[in-house]
Amino acid sequence: MKARSLKELKKLRQQFAAAQAQAAKEAQAAQTRQQSQARQRQSDHALFLRAIGAVQPLKASARHEKAGQAARPAPLPRQRQQDERAALRETLSDEFDASTLLHVDEHLSYLRAGIGPDVPARLRRGQWAVQRQIDLHGLRVDQARQALAAFIAAACRSGVRCVRVVHGKGHGSPGKTSVLRAKVPGWLIQKHEVLAFVQARPPDGGAGALLVLAEPDRKSVV
Repeated sequence: MKARSLKELKKLRQQFAAAQAQAAKEAQAAQTRQQSQARQRQSDHALFLRAIGAVQPLKASARHEKAGQAARPAPLPRQRQQDERAALRETLSDEFDASTLLHVDEHLSYLRAGIGPDVPARLRRGQWAVQRQIDLHGLRVDQARQALAAFIAAACRSGVRCVRVVHGKGHGSPGKTSVLRAKVPGWLIQKHEVLAFVQARPPDGGAGALLVLAEPDRKSVV
């Protein structure tokens, strides 16, 4: 009976020792996993910092507005306001009726009030040399209108006085009628820089072009 008890006690000790060894092994494995996970987190964090670079915190005034105080809109730059007003001045209308302001004899011509009556004839004879030219062939009406307004404004800013505007005769248009030929005179009359224009002589384009006399920007004239 006693021998049996000793044998069972020895077996229990062995089982206890094996359980302790297993527990120690599992504890060691858990510790190893935790250390590995910690190293991985540190590596990921370092990689993240390298990816985003240096970070500076926002100032308190940039993060929060004072309670009850609405954010003020940023002031518009003065140059932007001036550009917008200039763009409005350069806007041309297709509804403008230029027929009462045009002189139609053997040649089409326009003369702003207060300009000498001999200016159209002098312009047609070539007293002012053509300094720049724009060709509106192939442009749609809205494209041609914008291009002409920008061209006249740029020419005057550069001190240019005489330009040629080629609108075409309409030979390639439906009905052999040039839409631009009918609209360009009205657009030119709306430009405050334009003093006069006449139909070009045959060597300069004839019925497909206009010679335009403009008033240069005073800032461009030395």
